Amino acid sequence: MRKIIIASTGASGSIYTYRLIKKILESGFDKSNLALVFSDNADVIWKKELPNININDWQIKQYLANDFFAPFASGSSDFNYMIICPCSMGTIGKISSGISNDLICRAADVMLKENRKLIIVPRETPYNLIHINNMKTILLAGGIICPASPSFYSNPLSIDELVDTVVDRVLHLSDFDNIKSFKWGEDNSV
Repeated sequence: MRKIIIASTGASGSIYTYRLIKKILESGFDKSNLALVFSDNADVIWKKELPNININDWQIKQYLANDFFAPFASGSSDFNYMIICPCSMGTIGKISSGISNDLICRAADVMLKENRKLIIVPRETPYNLIHINNMKTILLAGGIICPASPSFYSNPLSIDELVDTVVDRVLHLSDFDNIKSFKWGEDNSV
């Protein structure tokens, strides 16, 4: 059984988090197997970028960024997927350095040490060498880096469709097979 942590940090791109949660719920995934944790900055960014969308309307269990008693703060929990979307370069730096000063970084550390799936969606451009080296460290430790770099070959007609080119990739990396998305070389006009 999949149990998923969705974390959001202070990087711009709350729409990615929103579309990710929406698509997971629309797939029929049991929301009791979903946990949310937002950094303090993620809350601020969400309210700025998505002022008319209340995350609490979904009634998904949320944890405070300083709650080290959350089940997924320990390797003994049965959460086996973590998606940090969007992920700030500051959070990536802390994870790559083994700094677990908040629940997001601690849970990411748990995912890596337990060889569970950690998917990080950075939303930053351009990258500097420090960013690249931090992402390399996470890759070498077993994490997956999936930049929020939308594709255009599906001819998206809206912001949501463009965002979904990234979200669908993240969902496929999270072993969601029932997500309809455009794949290169396939005729999806049906």
